[in-house]
Amino acid sequence: MTSLPSVSPPKKLGLVIDLDVCVGCHACVVNCKEWNTGGYGSALSDQAPYGADVSGAWLNRVHTFEVVPEGGEVVGEAGDARIVHFPKSCLHCDDAPCVTVCPTGASYKRAEDGIVLVDENMCIGCGLCAWACPYGAREMDLAAGVMKKCTLCVDRIYNETLEEVDRQPACVRTCPVNARHFGDFSDPHSAVSIMVAERGGIDLMPEQGTRPVNKYLPPRPRTALSATPPLPREDTTGATGFFAWLDDMLDRI
Repeated sequence: MTSLPSVSPPKKLGLVIDLDVCVGCHACVVNCKEWNTGGYGSALSDQAPYGADVSGAWLNRVHTFEVVPEGGEVVGEAGDARIVHFPKSCLHCDDAPCVTVCPTGASYKRAEDGIVLVDENMCIGCGLCAWACPYGAREMDLAAGVMKKCTLCVDRIYNETLEEVDRQPACVRTCPVNARHFGDFSDPHSAVSIMVAERGGIDLMPEQGTRPVNKYLPPRPRTALSATPPLPREDTTGATGFFAWLDDMLDRI
């Protein structure tokens, strides 16, 4: 079995995901697939991509839930349903069970920055890591016969041939609403550490004892938003031409 680093890494790289602003557009999912198909390791395969029974390896997925809060303290008013989009990928846990269960040492946690990776040359595709991961963050690539997982775009974040702005995970770089953030959690003054402290960042399934590095920012209460008065209607009296026609059409809706 594989051992975890004996000491805490000097850097603890990971993601903060803001559930309050994620719109579920799947831009992070698509860009992750695109980058990792042509980057680190072998390509992410798809089986029967244009058929009725499509399957493939994805390192990042977005799940969507309808949430009906009971008290309104966390999500919204009592009984007021809300859609929450929940991105999920490898959380690069401090106590990663996928690493310690690996029989060949293919799964490992880097001592320098805490990123959990898979050495595909050593992976035998046994699937034990997938069974051990409580978050379902491991996927078998049927074409390669090896296990795949989020690499935190290790081939981007240290790539000095890229512009500084691009040295972050593909999912973070592509998010149109700035719901994903990348940084060093061992630095209390980093942007991710400050966000977690100010917004009360939470672990996913803390009862599992894996101590995930990635954190989630919970949705803000809706109460303040619901109290916002509506915008005043613009006076269109005297409008002519196209705007008069448009105003008439809108009145009929």
